[in-house]
This record gives sequence, structure tokens and C-alpha cells, in this order.
Amino acid sequence: VSTFADVIRGAERLLYDEQYSVQVGNSDSDLSRELTLLERFEQQRIGGVLFAPIEDRAERVLKLRRRGIPVVIVDRAGTGTDYCSVGVDDLVGGRLAAEHLLDQGHHRLAFVGGPSTLAQVRDRRRGAELAVDQAGEGTSLLVVSTPTTSLEAGVSSAGEIAALPEAERPTAVFAANDLIAIGLLQGFTTAGLRVPDDMAIIGYDDIAFAAAAAVPLSSIRQPREDIGRKSAELLLAEMEAADAGLPHVHETIRFVPQLVARRSTHRRKPRKG
Repeated sequence: VSTFADVIRGAERLLYDEQYSVQVGNSDSDLSRELTLLERFEQQRIGGVLFAPIEDRAERVLKLRRRGIPVVIVDRAGTGTDYCSVGVDDLVGGRLAAEHLLDQGHHRLAFVGGPSTLAQVRDRRRGAELAVDQAGEGTSLLVVSTPTTSLEAGVSSAGEIAALPEAERPTAVFAANDLIAIGLLQGFTTAGLRVPDDMAIIGYDDIAFAAAAAVPLSSIRQPREDIGRKSAELLLAEMEAADAGLPHVHETIRFVPQLVARRSTHRRKPRKG
């Protein structure tokens, strides 16, 4: 279900075409495991690393680069000066999601997701906050933080939201990813709330299960294979420059996400103004 499967596929296709072998390491959101994997890669004298850090770990990137190992940050924010990075403009994505809910006539929104140590979660929430702030008086955004971005976190959060008094309860939820959104759908259904009649839901990533859910979920789509391919292109360029003893100018690439509207956010009534 991980969105990184498509990112890896995009990178592998390019690298295999260029006669490179690929090793894949999964940290499973464990910082100690992440460190162990990087140390193993370093010991194996690999040619380069595509790295999607759990948190902002610039020091680990710089350590690898000091050892002569090119590194490209994947699906994370970067400065464009110390290393290359490729990702999606999650601020724009968060704004798209919230604006879509507002356009469907919702005024009380919620953002569900976490942990806040993840830059993507912070940016998606901030984008939603900007959209709600711009909508002006009469709109609100309830933030429900979760320890993980899992389906179980969505189910639990749905219970919290459903327990609120009806006059205070949000009528639409923006989930930080599609797994949380699917959990929310299950949790709200169990609590007797209908989607989208009583509660609209939009997720993020547009994984295959989003369209196949009991109520097809609206989502923000990322060009995942393109992210993987571009990351691999930048890595190869840096590796080739290093082999030739030439300087390399680091790039920051940000793809623009797209709104995919489905039945889970079916229109209530037009927003005034």
C-alpha cells in the first residue's frame, strides 16, 4: 500500500535501463533501523543513495557525501544547495484539499494526521490552515494529531470526532494520507455517520485503495513514478560528475499535486461569495 512502491518503481526502471543494480532498504519508520541501513550501504561502497529520511536528517546526508557517496533526498524538502531533492509541493496539496472541502459548502473542517516531525504532514496541515484563514470568518479547522499515519490512527480519530457534540463536530475531514482516510471512513461508518452525507473525507497520495474504497475517496494525487525517475536522473548526474571530477550543481525539484474528486466529498451546497 505504501506510496513509495511507485516511487521505487520509477527509479528502478531508469537505473536498470542504465545497467545499475538497485538495493532497497525499508526503515519502517524506525530511526535506529534507518541509521543501520545507511551504515550498511556505506560499508558496501554503493555508488549512490536515494534517501527518504524519517525526519529532517541533514547530518546523515552530509556524512555520506563527505565519504564520497552522492545522495538525493526523495519526497522531502531540500535546500537545493547541499544536496539534490525531489518531492511534491505539499503546501499546495494541503491547500487544494481544504479549498475543495470549502467549495463543497463545508465550514467546519478537521485535519487528521501526524506525527508533526514529518515535514509532509506539517506542510499539508499548513496548506489547509492557509485555505481556511483565507476563507475568513465562519470557517474553522480542528487539528487532530496522530502518532502514526496508519489506518488504525484514522479509525481512532474518527471515534474522537464522532464523539463531539453535533454543533461543534466538523462536517469534513482532510486526512494527511489515504491510509488515515480509509480508517476514518471505517470509523465514521461504525459510529453511524454517513460519508459524505454526514461527513466528507479527502485523503492524500491517491493510492489504488482510495478509488476502490466502499465509498470512493477523494484524494490529492502525487506523480509518484515521476518522482522516482527524476530522483534517479539527478543521482546519476551527480555520480557521473564525481567520476569525471566535475562540479555538480544541486537542484530542488517540486512537482505540483492534483485534486482527484470522488464520491466521499460529494457536494453539499455552494459556498457563498
